[in-house]
Amino acid sequence: MIEYLINGFLIFLARLCDVSLGTLRIVLLARGLRLQASLVGFFEVLIWLLVITWVLKHLDHPFYYIAFAAGFATGNYVGGFIENKLALGNILVRVITRSEPEKLLKALRDAGFIVTSINAEGREGPIIILFSVIKRKKLPQFLSIVEEISPQAFFTIEDIREVGKCLKEAKSKTHPIDKLRNFFWLKRK
Repeated sequence: MIEYLINGFLIFLARLCDVSLGTLRIVLLARGLRLQASLVGFFEVLIWLLVITWVLKHLDHPFYYIAFAAGFATGNYVGGFIENKLALGNILVRVITRSEPEKLLKALRDAGFIVTSINAEGREGPIIILFSVIKRKKLPQFLSIVEEISPQAFFTIEDIREVGKCLKEAKSKTHPIDKLRNFFWLKRK
């Protein structure tokens, strides 16, 4: 009986891992990180093959089916949680405001954000639209400034696959360890 429960738990755990990796793989592909997605996909499928082989060898244990399905469901949740915590990539934030737009623009720029402003006409008169491309990890900081200075502001956020720069950056010599770290920590140049 104990062996039965331990095997069910291991199936659940392996399924949780492979589905979480699958979620991460899809996010990496969406961000254009094909090499990292391939590496994650290798381990995702390897784990899946091991688990499905075990379940198919023991079709007479319905508890394993439940563990398999529960691992899948939990893996989706955990994968989304992990993706949210990693906050990979860049986003475009649009802020539409009419209340003290200059103060908000200055505060965002003082915090280190690059912001473009456009004068526009809204339903009730003139407005300012602010655009900023930021790292997803910086979103809470960005929004806290907006909420503090312009709480009535309307904002939208959308994912960006790639960001280009107009100016060529000078390439510096990179240490091999840094290259390896950049590969595994999913930083894109």
